[in-house]
Amino acid sequence: MSEAKPVDQTAEAKPVAITSGANPGATTGEAKPVVITSGANPGATTSEQKPLASLSEGKPAASVRSSSKRAKRGIGLAVVFLITGLASAGVYRMRQSGPAANLPTAPARKGDFSVIVRSRGELKARRSVQITAPVNVPDLRIVWAAPPSSPVKSGDVVIRFDPSSAKQQLQEKEATLRQAQATLDQQLAQTRISGEQDQLDLSTSRYQVEKAKLEVSKAEIVSALQGEESKVDLGISEKDLRVKEANTHLHAASNDSKTASLTRLRDHAQADVDLTKQRLSQMEIKAPLTGLIIYMPNYSQGWMNAKPFKVGDQVWPGASVAEIPDLNTLEMEGKIEEIDRGRIALGNDSRVRIDSLPELIMPAKLGALSPLTEQTFEWPPTSSFRGYSQIQKPDPRLRPGMNGSMDIEISRIPAAISVPSKAIFTRNGKPVVYLSGKGAYHAVEVQILARNPDEVAVRGIDAGSMVALVDPEKKDRKQ
Repeated sequence: MSEAKPVDQTAEAKPVAITSGANPGATTGEAKPVVITSGANPGATTSEQKPLASLSEGKPAASVRSSSKRAKRGIGLAVVFLITGLASAGVYRMRQSGPAANLPTAPARKGDFSVIVRSRGELKARRSVQITAPVNVPDLRIVWAAPPSSPVKSGDVVIRFDPSSAKQQLQEKEATLRQAQATLDQQLAQTRISGEQDQLDLSTSRYQVEKAKLEVSKAEIVSALQGEESKVDLGISEKDLRVKEANTHLHAASNDSKTASLTRLRDHAQADVDLTKQRLSQMEIKAPLTGLIIYMPNYSQGWMNAKPFKVGDQVWPGASVAEIPDLNTLEMEGKIEEIDRGRIALGNDSRVRIDSLPELIMPAKLGALSPLTEQTFEWPPTSSFRGYSQIQKPDPRLRPGMNGSMDIEISRIPAAISVPSKAIFTRNGKPVVYLSGKGAYHAVEVQILARNPDEVAVRGIDAGSMVALVDPEKKDRKQ
């Protein structure tokens, strides 16, 4: 057997060229080789390692490891850039292949198209009755009131005022009436007594006159002296009779005057009592009709601090305290612009919508139009006509003052194709819609027949076509 040759630990090491990570695109010839000794004895000292080749004297081993790390980092960045590019290309292809699934669409509908004029407004009652405080009742104060906006029936008590002052006045007036009646009764009794006495005196005087006449008639059979005396007595008796008659008339006139005066005082006291009783009966106010009670503003504290009347408020005589609208006469009062006034007419059909009840659509008729424009208190001030649509079947949930809108129908197009207003776009100055088909959208020029706030009647597309509600071209440019 041949003798085995020992392996030399210091065998020649092959130089390896490592390129700098700062310029990964450089050629191999530009790289600076670094001498690496064979690592059979990693624990050997530097003096024991013998480099075979060195292009750069004195370069430490740490720089070699740093260059290796930079090279690995460059390769990693390249891989990341490659993955990002592939992902972007995939997303772009997905957007190009499936835009129809991403944009909102709506179908084109075929049917009767109603051309409308839409106006905003609020509900009002055509018939309403105000509740006013008593006119001739002072010191009115509310002690009870029906809850605001509560339903009431005709004849129900809705407001009560404090009756204590009226009751006290009634007691005083009744006492005055009793005193006046007693004085009158006393005067009537005195008049009867005086009249009877005057009649007695008058009868006595008449008797004396007749007696004197009888004595005078005896003048032919008695002496002349007695006849003269009888004549004198007759004259005196006649004068006394005339005096008694005058006194009787005087006493009767005086008694009649006193009686009339006391009767007037009694009647005045009776009128005060009746008035006080009437005021007391007005301490309760009843509903004149069935409806909803709405309290009016109380301006006693000024216009800026006006609040609806409530329990404890002082009410001046004749003040409008509340209002009861007839819910069966509700109508929508809307503002109609001057440009639309000539397009509508009385009797047009309309549809009423309420903001707080979006599911409710009520048929109505345009029953009245204001002849002149009315100024609003908004800023800037505007002028508009007023239209009143009478609701045919009011919903029990409706209340005066609710905000809403009414659509007044001015014409109708039968068998029309309609699309949402958002589906109409302008391209080269002409109206177009974007139809969905084969994974993409294409613009189709249409003719506008009529336009409403929400829908547009068009010609140029078929019923059931899916139209885009967003401009695809603008969306692509944004993306």
